[in-house]
Amino acid sequence: MSQGSPEPGEARPTRGVPPVQHQISIPDSVPMVLLLGQRDEVLRAVERGFPTVDIHVRGNLMTLEGPGADVALAERLVDELATIAEQGEPLSADAVERAVAMLAAVTQERPAQVLSMNILSSRGRTIRPKTVGQRDYVEAIDRHTVVFGIGPAGTGKTYLAMAKAVNALQSKQVSRIVLTRPAVEAGERLGFLPGTLSDKIDPYLRPLYDALHDMLDPDSIPRLMAAGTIEVAPLAYMRGRTLNDAFIVLDEAQNTSAEQMKMFLTRLGFGSRIVVTGDVTQVDLPTGTRSGLAMVEEILADIDDVAFCRLTSADVVRHRLVGEIIDAYGRWDADQRGAGAVVRPSGRPETRGPGPARASRHER
Repeated sequence: MSQGSPEPGEARPTRGVPPVQHQISIPDSVPMVLLLGQRDEVLRAVERGFPTVDIHVRGNLMTLEGPGADVALAERLVDELATIAEQGEPLSADAVERAVAMLAAVTQERPAQVLSMNILSSRGRTIRPKTVGQRDYVEAIDRHTVVFGIGPAGTGKTYLAMAKAVNALQSKQVSRIVLTRPAVEAGERLGFLPGTLSDKIDPYLRPLYDALHDMLDPDSIPRLMAAGTIEVAPLAYMRGRTLNDAFIVLDEAQNTSAEQMKMFLTRLGFGSRIVVTGDVTQVDLPTGTRSGLAMVEEILADIDDVAFCRLTSADVVRHRLVGEIIDAYGRWDADQRGAGAVVRPSGRPETRGPGPARASRHER
């Protein structure tokens, strides 16, 4: 039996409002070990999500007691978690926190439908969307030939796109995967790196290799690359090609010019799909060069079979602080605009005043 209690400083039941009590009978088809988690990890996360609700568990009977609105929401959460556990899917504290956020957002989305959607199972782990925004992004990739995933760091744009690419290859929807990025400096100079041209470019492609190693047997990757089944190359290598029967992912697309973006999109051949990912607040192009990703929605907005998916700080799946940092920079940029600064697509503000304009940079 477990009883939840509010953490210090957290909300407690309102005095004078009589608590309500609901009992939930968990079906025998739901493994209680999965529903409660190892060492009651999942149950503890539910208690943290609803500090005003006392939760008692005895056998398959769960009792919730507290303010009526909180008890009703907690009951919905338990029903969603039971649905996931009944399917044999593992639960975690992180999944509980995301389910609480979905229910608190007062949407029609069911957490069980989002958190049990599998994209790729490999090497003993399953890759799946963790937020409604990520679920919508994955579904857009299924429905459209060209998809743009635009959002801040940590929202899973590239990772989910690559998981869909590997899934398409394994299910024989395509015969090869092409992964590409622009080799643009982010404060460092490419020419000063040691080694050959290949050695200099490799660090820019390393995040793509790292994701591949998460999704495929590392021993198979060199063989697949040698056969041309998987290609990882700088964007400049795409010029003059037509890519048929391929799943093509362009990462860090905010660092493409308008000309490069047009060049890349026109590589699309028969039986192929394209996913373009990027963050328009993280542009490393030379001053005065407008990002091709920032422009492309204006150009392609009316074309069928092209989708634009915008992820936000609510879709960040890294450390909790990453979402807060993104929001803080968003507020800072808004304040700069309100103060009369012109914020370029790169996020670098340029203050307009008497005399020549001076650009001031802030660290990203």
